[in-house]
Amino acid sequence: MAGPLAGLRVLDLSRVLAGPFCTQLLGDLGADILKVERPGTGDDTRAWGPPFLTDRDGQPTRESAYYASINRNKRSLAVDITRPQGQALIRQLAAQSDILVENFKVGGLAKYGLAYDDLKEACPGLIYCSITGFGQTGPYAPRAGYDYLAQGMGGMMSLTGPPDGDPVKVGNANADQMTGMYAAVAILAALHHRTATGEGQHIDANLLDSQIAWLTYQAQNWLVSGEAPKRHGNAHPNIVPYDTFPAADGHLILAVGNDGQFRRFCAVAGRPDLATDPRFVTNADRIAHREALTAILRPLIATRPRDAWLADLEAVGVPSGPVNSIPDVFADPHVQARGMTVDMARPDSDTPLTLIANPLRLSKTPPSYRRPPPGIGRDTAAILDELGLTEAEQTALIDGGVVA
Repeated sequence: MAGPLAGLRVLDLSRVLAGPFCTQLLGDLGADILKVERPGTGDDTRAWGPPFLTDRDGQPTRESAYYASINRNKRSLAVDITRPQGQALIRQLAAQSDILVENFKVGGLAKYGLAYDDLKEACPGLIYCSITGFGQTGPYAPRAGYDYLAQGMGGMMSLTGPPDGDPVKVGNANADQMTGMYAAVAILAALHHRTATGEGQHIDANLLDSQIAWLTYQAQNWLVSGEAPKRHGNAHPNIVPYDTFPAADGHLILAVGNDGQFRRFCAVAGRPDLATDPRFVTNADRIAHREALTAILRPLIATRPRDAWLADLEAVGVPSGPVNSIPDVFADPHVQARGMTVDMARPDSDTPLTLIANPLRLSKTPPSYRRPPPGIGRDTAAILDELGLTEAEQTALIDGGVVA
């Protein structure tokens, strides 16, 4: 099955993470993604290794694992957009596309005549999504944006890390990926609007806004109380006990969400008296006496093996779980039952490439896995054929270094 977005074409002028994350999601849902890359080097993330994919002889390729994680279901067209002939090709492709995604700095494509204002008259139905660090307006708009900066400037790092330590970024590029997700949602909303009106539009998605939106209850706590949230390590600002604890042989997560769960936990722990202690009866009490309760629980939990705790807590409906390594995640029987990896055949190897699967589950139109991450310019000739260029015209562009 091609997916619910089959028949839509996305002209992808993005690279690195936020944009490719967005377009891979659209591709998994069936859209035809034309990934435009620089001849010779391509997307920067191709070189972000090791590790690199290997070919059938076991030799490293030019595709990093990082690149492979966000570029399936795409076709690669290598075009030099700094040249007039390359710009003309992009305008032709835009006229035949439903969506354009780009993540150049603000104004970066205007010098090539490829900004939204340059295309909207000739392509009135085009949905043009710009992904930047700080948005199209405001004093920071001209700046280059990076996930690390967004995590810091957007407040996430002030919430992450031990209470008495340094601010810490999240271990993955969450601002980039959430921006890609927000961009995909905006694109789907714009498609619905276009269905009703025939009108395309410009989408302004950026890392800082997305990171701030992702603060949710932490920022709302401040907006309501006027008190800035503090770092709590792995603990929760609004729920106690909701933290990571060392058991005798590994760490577990205890996520007590209400007073009934706390009473059941205390029974399992052999300390029913804690549930009636005036300091700990309600969640509000436990927040007020967080340090005292934690000081009791840490040595208590450390007396038993992790899996023994988890089995007993699951039996009475107290939320808990292990802190898994990445290998542990993919060895988990539930993760395997959910099919959270997918194997894709590659033209340059006899060994399938295992990728993280799309998490969306649609009963009628599920995601599909049609194309492995492409080599640079692998589909240039086929895409030029679709544009109607003759063999002589294609040869001239190749010989002139415009395409590869």
